[in-house]
Amino acid sequence: MQAPVHTVPLFFRLTLPLSWVNVVNQASRALMATIGPVLALEFGLSAAELGLLSATFFASYAMAQLPAGLGMDLFGVRRVQMTLVLVAGLGFALSAMSSSILGLALGRFVTGFGVSVGMIAMLTAHTQWLPRHKVAGMTGLGVFVASFGGIAATLPAQQLLPFIGWRGLFWILAAISVLVSVWISVSVPNRLTSTVPKRALRAEIAEYARIVGHPAFVRYAPSIMLLSGLNFTYGSLWAGPWLRDVGHFDATSRAWLLMCFAVGMTSGSLVTGQAASWFNRRGHEPMLIPSIGMAGLWIVQCLLILLPWHGVTAIGALWCVFAFVSSSGPSAYAALAQRFPTEIAGRVGTLMNFSMLLLVFVLQNAIGCLLDLWPRTASGGWSAPAYGWALGLSVVAQTLCAAWMLWPRQEPIDQSSR
Repeated sequence: MQAPVHTVPLFFRLTLPLSWVNVVNQASRALMATIGPVLALEFGLSAAELGLLSATFFASYAMAQLPAGLGMDLFGVRRVQMTLVLVAGLGFALSAMSSSILGLALGRFVTGFGVSVGMIAMLTAHTQWLPRHKVAGMTGLGVFVASFGGIAATLPAQQLLPFIGWRGLFWILAAISVLVSVWISVSVPNRLTSTVPKRALRAEIAEYARIVGHPAFVRYAPSIMLLSGLNFTYGSLWAGPWLRDVGHFDATSRAWLLMCFAVGMTSGSLVTGQAASWFNRRGHEPMLIPSIGMAGLWIVQCLLILLPWHGVTAIGALWCVFAFVSSSGPSAYAALAQRFPTEIAGRVGTLMNFSMLLLVFVLQNAIGCLLDLWPRTASGGWSAPAYGWALGLSVVAQTLCAAWMLWPRQEPIDQSSR
């Protein structure tokens, strides 16, 4: 492996352009929480149908993980990302031109494929170019930049909605995607040359089986899946309806509160990434910060269920903390990647993402189906107690995953080359 380049030039050449794929990704996900109620009314969607529309994005997102991870390991991050972000642009254009819910679902499906490995691409590149103790911090910094896409998709998007409509918002994202592809093609350096001999494609694919059976993956994957999956599930859809049906806020107030969520995610990505690198550099367990985030998320969900929250300040603060603690997911990904050789880093990250996104697909639909078990409210929303049941089920699942992660066992750390 070549010697790492200096951190500051690397940030501008590598992290910043790759983070803009994640800006597009975050904006696309958060936009559904902003325009979801509008789409539900325009197309006459039930909760299950709205959940399915959002889940379609994550279905293709998940399908792309394994081939994209293999592609990054074999052909490099630059080629894969400059191509996929163009695919995302096509998906946004299809969404903007759709005249039916099926057309919109197709656009979301294509978009999900295009933005599928944004964060993992950054993580893979950082794993190849940076010292191990800097990976979590630099990746967190990239996710911090990316989080501004989520902020832009909340209040700013809500303010633009009356003027350009939801279709206009999709056209803006399509144009940004094309520009990001060009930026990556001229800025991102070639991948580092591996000293590992090339093997047959079948052998490269077989690495996925070795990863999924590795003791570290078996131990940590369930908790990491829920940590990031709950962030995706609520930040990309159900936080918006919760604020309408449980908090009883109007569209403008919801946009402000969703921006609080995005701000929490933005600050959390930066703080948790830098904290993870700081503790890692001093010899602490790499899963320390993600574990604290998991505990914080469990507490916040319990508070959302048990306490009669009222007022913009209290609810905004709670959802901000929800996003802050759940944004430690990238640090967990980096901690898991450290237990594997760098030449399969792309596959480790995308396999983790694939598993997490399957969970998001299930959660998006399960919450919608659960909400539909209660009668619709007079305003067309869903019952407040149903949201409490949904959060309660995720609290139980998180408790079981934490018990599995903390169960005493021996865990060999595989740092060997293939």
